[in-house]
Amino acid sequence: MPPATAEVTASPAAAAETATADTSAAASRSPLPPPLLDDSKEERAIFLAAFDTLSGELVADVRSSYGLPPAAADYLAQVISYNVPHGKLTRGLAVGACFRAVVASSPAGATATVTPASAATARLLGWCVELLQACFLVADDIMDDSVTRRGRPCWYRRPEIGLKAVNDALLLEGLIYRVVKRHLGGQPCYGKVLELFHDATFTTEVGQLLDLTTMEGEAVGVGAGGEVDTAAFTPEALRRIYHYKTAHYSFYLPVALGMALAGAADAAEYDAAREVCMELGAYFQATDDYLDAFGDPAVTGKVGTDIEDRKVTWLAVDFLSRAPPAAVAEWRRLYGGGASPNGGNSSSAVARVKELYVEAGVVAAYRAYEEASYARIQAMIEGGGAGGARGALEFLLAKIYRRSK
Repeated sequence: MPPATAEVTASPAAAAETATADTSAAASRSPLPPPLLDDSKEERAIFLAAFDTLSGELVADVRSSYGLPPAAADYLAQVISYNVPHGKLTRGLAVGACFRAVVASSPAGATATVTPASAATARLLGWCVELLQACFLVADDIMDDSVTRRGRPCWYRRPEIGLKAVNDALLLEGLIYRVVKRHLGGQPCYGKVLELFHDATFTTEVGQLLDLTTMEGEAVGVGAGGEVDTAAFTPEALRRIYHYKTAHYSFYLPVALGMALAGAADAAEYDAAREVCMELGAYFQATDDYLDAFGDPAVTGKVGTDIEDRKVTWLAVDFLSRAPPAAVAEWRRLYGGGASPNGGNSSSAVARVKELYVEAGVVAAYRAYEEASYARIQAMIEGGGAGGARGALEFLLAKIYRRSK
């Protein structure tokens, strides 16, 4: 992959497109992603239909169990329908993908089989992962003071919602355990499934704790002159956040749930799958960091704020590792949006930070990182150890490779 050139002086978005074009020849020589497992239009349609049934079931369950009046039941239905089914659904679909892959690789006579009933249960667990994702996003948007999510106003930004969204996030998490108990209670995998959800939830919350207290905003030190302290901008800190905040629930959880439902019991296989999932999560989050600065909001569905939030990101860490001292000094003055005369954030400072990234070759470096990550993760998957989960891991890698949203 060719490095960025000094002639790239257009706008950050245009420069990013130029760098992408410059690397297209190299990228085209990379292995093509494997076929997507269980990602056909038919499976997606069945998965979405399962949500319609599940959401009605959940509202009816809570209404009857807790005597909700119509207004409260309608509000709960709105919480679910607005926040849960509108993402890419990769996590949810991955549960069924992994379940089918593990069953297909099981020896003859294995207890788990793919039947209409077991496939339906896998889809329900997939929607439980999407409920957890919705819980995290509702809470994260409040903490980040975000404006849009998935191309629409964040839930808490709706005038009639506000900080009621805090309780709504908790409701979304609580619904998971009602689904699991109703559909898996008494089954051999019930305890393992509960353990996986509890571990993923707490691990992600610890990741958010680390993020909020060490990786963004006021947690990132600023000198007397307003210059950002670069002490927190290390690859080690970045990787720790990626593993705890993203990789565990976005990748390992759906894979491990599919394995558990299929009856996988070998701890070594779970460990091998986790190792690959940690790498998938790091690559996925690095792409999120890139898209926050250089993605198209019309495609990503949100306006990036990482620079304004002084967030420790892949772009910032890479920039600090390669930029000349003068550029680093300028970046330290501007990162966080800079100070405008009225004390607010300056959009021109944000734009200049993006220009500094392009000028230092960070965009080209990200493209090189993307290709190297794909090759490394594919080699890990082909190395074996994850048993029947291999197909699901390939599914996830294919879904996130060269994504634009």
